[in-house]
Formats: sequence, structure tokens, C-alpha cells
Amino acid sequence: MSKQTIHTKWYVITGGPSSGKTTTVNLLQDLGYKTTIEVARHYIDLQRINGRSTEQVRENQRNFQHKILNIQLRLEKRLDPDQLVFLDRALPDELAYYNYFKLEPDSKLINSLHKFTYKKVFIMELLPLHKDYARTEDSNAQKELQNEIIKVYKGRSEPVVMVPVLSPKQRVDFILRNL
Repeated sequence: MSKQTIHTKWYVITGGPSSGKTTTVNLLQDLGYKTTIEVARHYIDLQRINGRSTEQVRENQRNFQHKILNIQLRLEKRLDPDQLVFLDRALPDELAYYNYFKLEPDSKLINSLHKFTYKKVFIMELLPLHKDYARTEDSNAQKELQNEIIKVYKGRSEPVVMVPVLSPKQRVDFILRNL
């Protein structure tokens, strides 16, 4: 049985830490668009509810990335490829993080990267780094992750659009004009 790529109507909103992805996705949701959550932050939030600190959750980076990968795979598998959806990160982001942490990519990741193609990828230009409970990166890591994300997505077939630093509403308008 051959593996066939499924062409979706999904738009990826991505970028390095503190680039305004989630703010943008939330504004798109407020406008009535279907969106997804950022899996890593969601997983950290669930673990914190269960009494674990962010440091404890991320102390084994390979295990953390593996958990995020499995959740992202399940999330994308449940989406309707024919429905317009804005994703707060997507599967290729996982490869960027594996690369950044110099982890050998999980075979499940490699085998799944071309399961779906996305309609378009919007990479948010970085904003000043805003540290919070879930974000452990410094400004150097922020820039390195941004570069890995750009490299991974530009190595794929989907069109990539860089979203400039604008107000949140202007970024949403920019994305909607560039669908």
C-alpha cells in the first residue's frame, strides 16, 4: 500500500518563541475561524495542574519532544483536511525542535512529515522575548529556533509567507489578505 499525501486546507501559524503565534491564532478564533491549540504549552499546562513544574516536565528533552510529537500527530489526524483551519504550529515544527536540541528525529516523526501538506505557512517575525512559566528559552535560543523553523518549512513544498512585526490585529489582517 503506498503512502499518499493528503492536501489540506490548513494554514500553519508558526515562528520562534514569543513571536505572537498564539495571540494571532486566538484573534482568528475570535473571528469565527477554526483553530488549534499550541500542543507544547497545553501539555505543560496539564502537567502543572498535576503538580509538576515546567522544569520537571522539560528535564528530559527527548521525552518531552516525544510527548509533544504524539499529541500533535493525534491532533492533526483528527482534523478534517477539507476544512479551513489555522494551526498554532504543525508537525514540521517538531522537526525544527528536534534539530535545535540535536536529538535524532523519532522515526514516527520522519514517517509522518509528508502525510499532510498545508495550504500555506505563515511564519511570524520575532517579537521581543517575553518570558513566562512555559517559555524557557533565552533570546539566542529564540533566534536559533526561529532559524530552524524557517529552514524546515522552506525545505517543504508549501508556500511560506513571513508575517512582519505589526499590531496583533494588523497581523491577522495581513494573514487574511494573504490566504
